[in-house]
Formats: sequence, C-alpha cells, structure tokens
Amino acid sequence: MSLSVNNISKSFGRQKALKNVSFEVSKGEVVGFLGPNGAGKSTLMKILTTYMVADEGQATVNGYDVRTQAGDVQKSLGYLPEHNPLYPELYVKEYLTFLAEVYKVPKSRITLVIEQTGLQPEAHKKVGQLSKGYRQRVGLAAAMLHDPEVLILDEPTTGLDPNQLLEIRKLIRDIGQSRTILLSTHIMKEVEAVCDRVVIITKGEIVADKKLAELREGKEQIIEVEFDYRVEEVLLQQLPSVARVHNTGGFVYEITFTTDADMRPVVFDFAHDNKLRTLQLSRKNKNLESLFTELTG
Repeated sequence: MSLSVNNISKSFGRQKALKNVSFEVSKGEVVGFLGPNGAGKSTLMKILTTYMVADEGQATVNGYDVRTQAGDVQKSLGYLPEHNPLYPELYVKEYLTFLAEVYKVPKSRITLVIEQTGLQPEAHKKVGQLSKGYRQRVGLAAAMLHDPEVLILDEPTTGLDPNQLLEIRKLIRDIGQSRTILLSTHIMKEVEAVCDRVVIITKGEIVADKKLAELREGKEQIIEVEFDYRVEEVLLQQLPSVARVHNTGGFVYEITFTTDADMRPVVFDFAHDNKLRTLQLSRKNKNLESLFTELTG
C-alpha cells in the first residue's frame, strides 16, 4: 500500500482538526482528497509529509512510518504545498540544480523533469518571471526531482486561469500514470478531471470514500422540475422511490429517487393529476457535486 492512514487524530488546543481519520491509497491510484476549507485536509498533508506529528494513530508512506522513519518517508515522497515555495531570483535550471545537490540525485534528472513537466520553453528564465501556471510546473518538477513513488499535491490549481487549469490538469493526469498521487483540493471539478477515486472529509472526519466510476454509474438520480405553482414537499415525497425532496427556489424542486428507472414520466403524471403545468423537467445522475453538498452541508 503506497499510503496508509489509520485512526489519525490531531487537535490544536480545544479544536479537533482530525478525528480518527482512516483510508488507504494503492500504488498507481490518483485519489482526490476533497473537503471544504477548514475540513482538515492540509493538517493531514502535513502529517503525511512529516512536517507535523499526529496526536494519535499511525500513517505510513511506502511502508515507512511517518513518525519514526521520517527520513525514509521524505525520500520516497514528493510534496507540492498550497503555497509553492520558490526562489524567484533563481533561474529555473539553477533552482533545480540547487535541489538536485540537496537531494544528491544525478544532474540528468533535471533535464528529465523539465521535459516531463513541459518547462522547456521557460527553462532559461528566472522563476520570478514565470506565469502562475509555469511556477506550478516548477513546483511539480521540484517534487518529482528525486523520483518519488508518491506525490502529495495540496491545492495545485489555486489561482490559475482557465488555460493554466487545463494544462496543470493534463500534467497531473500524465504524471499519475506512473506514480501514486493524493490530490488535496476543495474544487470538485479538479477531482472529476484527474482522479480515479474521491475521499471526502468534513469537520475532521471522513464521510465518503468512493470511486468516481461508482458516482457516474450510480442508480440514484435527481429529477429537477419546475411547476407553475408552489407544491407542498410532503406531496412529492409520496411519489415511489423518493429519497428526498428539496425546493431550490421559487417553484423549482430537486427530487432524489433511489432507482435507475427514468422517473420523469412519474413526475409529469403527478403534475397532470394535480392540475400543474410542468415548465421544465430534467434528469441527472447523482454526481460528485451533489454528494459533496449532501455530506458537507
């Protein structure tokens, strides 16, 4: 197992940031670690990268204990923190050469990671002259320089424009073909774009651990309907296979059904029988966004 987290807890004074957090990431998986701000994501990242010690529990990276084998963990793990620490006055190659000497890795690795991260066009520039997207590429190159098996990326797309987002997403997908990646973010689209699986945390606790394919193929569906008049939710809850009803505003309702049968005809018939006009009627499978909203409030 590339990453193993078992009953990790961490408190800051009276505030409990992590509460018995447990999950595993297998070799070659790209897992999104998703949660709202303040959920405990960055705290766990710091524990896994040995920058912080947990109060309770155990975590391993490539079989090395983060508490007792910190040096081995650091050698087998690459980390891109949320606030990418770079030296703006250094040239890209100069910066990577400095890190190669720190890691004691061959200089040939510099050329390789520059190619892997697509830095060739900007490699002759100073880090401070680069766009945010290319600075993120430099951070990824630095994290990959010592050829780690596991990469932990904390909010790698924060502050990027749409074009830079697409570039970094593609880069992460490409890197994930040969490495294990734990991607911490609060942006659901990032998880859907690059990950195989999602772990959702809120208020320091894991509330979901699902493969993205399961969400896409799930039987639970949401029917969004707009009537020409307000309807008591209790009437909609009497429809067959209804899990919940939510009025999203005005005369628009989201009705969640626990069946893969198309329930739009049932909702249409309900409107007809109650002398309501149906202004819009659409179906969507339960996706990551709706799961996240349901679990995190």
